[in-house]
This record gives sequence, C-alpha cells and structure tokens, in this order.
Amino acid sequence: MLDRITFDSKIMGGRACIRGMRIPVSVIVSQVAHGAPVADILQGYPDLEPQDIQQALEYAAWLTREEVRSP
Repeated sequence: MLDRITFDSKIMGGRACIRGMRIPVSVIVSQVAHGAPVADILQGYPDLEPQDIQQALEYAAWLTREEVRSP
C-alpha cells in the first residue's frame, strides 16, 4: 500500500507528493537515481522519514511496470 503518496490538485498541481507536503515524489526519486544517500536526502528535507523515500521508490517502480505481449 502506498499510503504516503498523495495527490491534491491544490498542491504542486496534483503531482504525486509525499504525505501532502510540497515534496514531489519525482524530486526524491531523482535524487536517489543520482546517487544521493538517504541520510543526505533526509537532511535536505527534515520533514521526510525513511519510509517516505522507500514508498517514493516503490511508486516509481510501480509506474514503470510494462506489459509486453508477444504477437
């Protein structure tokens, strides 16, 4: 369950955010993808918790699931 990922049209234009804060999932996933240690991300965003980063990654993984069909 991705209960930490929220969507609100009044916050960041409805983009996927962490727990209703103005922290888009895409920003967190991008930082992880570029090698930022979790400790550094948490330091840069003091309102985040380690579980927020984990769910951001789980959400990104879910978005990339593709169904490949053979002809």
